[in-house]
Amino acid sequence: MIKTLINAWKVADLRKKIIYTAFIILIFRIGAAIPVPFVDISTNGIISDQNANNFMTYLSMMTGNAFNYGTLFAMSITPYINASIIIQLLTVAIPALEKLAKEGEEGRKKISSITRYASVVLALMQSTAYFFYIRSQGFLVTDANGLKYTGFWAVFQAVTIILCYTAGSTFIMWLGEQINEKGIGNGISIILFAGIVSRMPTTIYMLYQYLDRGGVYYALIPIAAVSLILMVAFIVWMDNAERRIPVQYAKRVVGRKMYGGQNTHMPIKVNMCGVLPIIFASSILSLPPTINMFVDVSKSKFWTGFFSIFEQTHWAYVIMYFALIIFFAYFYAAIQYNPIEMANNIRKNSGAIPGIRPGKPTSEYITKVLSRLTLVGALLLSVVALFPILFSQITAAFKHQVSLSLGGTSIIILVGVALETVKQLESQMMMRHYKGFLD
Repeated sequence: MIKTLINAWKVADLRKKIIYTAFIILIFRIGAAIPVPFVDISTNGIISDQNANNFMTYLSMMTGNAFNYGTLFAMSITPYINASIIIQLLTVAIPALEKLAKEGEEGRKKISSITRYASVVLALMQSTAYFFYIRSQGFLVTDANGLKYTGFWAVFQAVTIILCYTAGSTFIMWLGEQINEKGIGNGISIILFAGIVSRMPTTIYMLYQYLDRGGVYYALIPIAAVSLILMVAFIVWMDNAERRIPVQYAKRVVGRKMYGGQNTHMPIKVNMCGVLPIIFASSILSLPPTINMFVDVSKSKFWTGFFSIFEQTHWAYVIMYFALIIFFAYFYAAIQYNPIEMANNIRKNSGAIPGIRPGKPTSEYITKVLSRLTLVGALLLSVVALFPILFSQITAAFKHQVSLSLGGTSIIILVGVALETVKQLESQMMMRHYKGFLD
């Protein structure tokens, strides 16, 4: 990876793209530190426990702590990510969107435009909900007498804060598109990558604080550090693993030329769903703890027990997390891959899978392969997602808890974006016939 970056830096055109991407990241980090008018959040942030299992902790991780301190980019890129997922799911359910998706470049442009409008709407909704939360927690600026604003000034305060957060999210979406056009890598992924990386110094400092306790922590912290490195290596291997289905194409003559007659393969990734099953599962499981933050259930034993099972220290949480990852892996794979369409495409191009008859037998074979790969990929994702939780629980059982705040979701996103960006650099260097890459 480092060699690829060095070689890319030697190419003037790629060097300009790298510098441009770095400049966009710098703007993003500056915006994440700019305060919003009428908002006064303490130095500790709005989340009292950084290791708590609620939706706000998840948003803080995705925004590089901007959400925790209520800065201009508090909503970050999350509205766009949510809108993209929603539109992608609706593309399967709504025939009009499905037709647009099959219209080629023009259809994709229209879907991208719809996604942008949906992102602005979601950003406005999230900003409004965020405003009411920080107001309920007393993080708004008061008047000279220490009282909350009323009447016109209260409305003006609310509109200003909500519009600032909505504008910040929209601006980040625009920055991501600028990276796509003039920079390197996928703009949205790069911004998400930068937000997660910005939390790494905090994670390193937390591990350093554990060392100050001495004793058994001198052994636990190196084990934790080595475990994180092994997780990265495991994710790299998982991301590159694929199942290659062999395909043979028959010879056919068109005019005076002969086409086909070659043996190739159809690659299907083992981790075909990426990090989405983990994001869906963690989002659903974080909703009850988030609701618990707004209601008082201390007087009810039933609700106290109900909300307790959604804490990461509870065994039921691990089981539900595991089951939801498996479920969403199959759900997303069923949406992304259509075995019947894949089998028809092979037959239309005069191809066939060796030993499998064209048509329905081919689609059934592809369905069986996809089902097995989805299960393997989901199990591998579960290992990455559950390891930080189990590691914390094992160390807590011996009364020496070490919490890995850089969870499996963060590591998968970091590794995935890094690999994707490096592959894009390599492909662009190869297009330019750069000799240094071939050495």
